[in-house]
Amino acid sequence: MAAIIWLVAGLLLAAAEVLVGDLTLLMLGSAALVTAGVSGLTDTSLIVDAVVFGISAVALMLVVRPVLLRRYAVRPAKPMGMEALPGKTARVLEPVDEHGGRVKLEGEVWSARPLDPSDRYEEGATVYVAEIDGATAVVWKGP
Repeated sequence: MAAIIWLVAGLLLAAAEVLVGDLTLLMLGSAALVTAGVSGLTDTSLIVDAVVFGISAVALMLVVRPVLLRRYAVRPAKPMGMEALPGKTARVLEPVDEHGGRVKLEGEVWSARPLDPSDRYEEGATVYVAEIDGATAVVWKGP
């Protein structure tokens, strides 16, 4: 009877993993299935079942889960292209004011305008990119 309870618990935990996705419930479900196997093959007490579950759960969490996470976890995408430019520094090549200007950003010359239209940045100043608006870098002086 205990083996059936461990089997059901293991299947429920493995199914619940679909909702969570961090492999924790899958490891606990696998430990419950191991315990169901041991309980079904031997006539053990609940204490022995609990020890088998504990040992297998710890082993799966510490050994198998990290390997699976390294292999199958989706890594966050690294911003590329224009998405990576906000926050970067730029050097003012031509004065930047509400009418425009030029900055050197990541080795390329960009047209630029200030984030606050009342600001003006002189040639040689270091500014930060707040956003990219089309082909124009919107810059500010920063902290």
